[in-house]
Amino acid sequence: MTTAVHRVVSKSRTSFYYAMSVLPREQREAMHAVYAFCRAVDDIVDEPFDSAPSLAQGEAAARERLQRWRREVAACYGEGIPTDPIAQALAPVVQRCAIPRRYLDELINGMEMDLEQHRYRTFEELSVYCWRVASVVGLMAIRIFGFKHAQTEQFAERLGLALQLTNILRDLGPDAERGRVYLPSEDLERFGYREEELLQHRRTPAFEALMRFECDRARDQFAQAATLFMSEEGRTLYPALIMGAIYRRILGRIEQSHYDVFAKRIAVPRCEQVALAMRVLWRSRWGRRERLAECLR
Repeated sequence: MTTAVHRVVSKSRTSFYYAMSVLPREQREAMHAVYAFCRAVDDIVDEPFDSAPSLAQGEAAARERLQRWRREVAACYGEGIPTDPIAQALAPVVQRCAIPRRYLDELINGMEMDLEQHRYRTFEELSVYCWRVASVVGLMAIRIFGFKHAQTEQFAERLGLALQLTNILRDLGPDAERGRVYLPSEDLERFGYREEELLQHRRTPAFEALMRFECDRARDQFAQAATLFMSEEGRTLYPALIMGAIYRRILGRIEQSHYDVFAKRIAVPRCEQVALAMRVLWRSRWGRRERLAECLR
């Protein structure tokens, strides 16, 4: 692992860290390179623009940094030589694992959407964003883990959508502070909850009804992913299930808190994440693999 990748990963003690820590070294380092790439482009649009004279100039600088990453991605696929240390670590991974360039380009497109689109009218619009920033990561991951069946790509896409929807629900407060509202406006209108109330972090009966609906939607995405999962893939795809299990637990915690996502960031304690990871790993190796996907329900 390069120094740059190690620096990014060592700062992370997220569910990704615990899910990937159980991988064999080569796969673990490959996933670390992908994670570092994702983190690098994500930080570009999430970092505050305090140092810029204006918001417009800050966004222009962010676009230029994303464009530089497009050039680094092109270099990873033979159009030049990568210069960024993270790209240098990523280049052999995408070649060895036959990761399509389109996935990396689409991830950058998704990050760019955060500069261009701060509201979503429908769930269909939001799904495009979720596919770009989450599902494509899953599609890259299964190529590192190894998979046999075409249906597994659908599993990765659906699980990515479930994870991102959970992220959106958990991070309503911080996202609102950045001026971003990911919940579809048609949903807010349906439950009579005004955007102004969300920006003010107001929990009302309408908000709870809205959140109940959104949590049900996320839970349904987890259930669909579980249905698409093929048990014979369990020996290689267990890290994806670990991620899913942890995020499914986060979703449950959101519901148990009565949707109190504004007061503090809802999380799963590290010891519990480790326990979930060990449970999935044990079942993938010695348990009943046909029950592996139960952790997503």
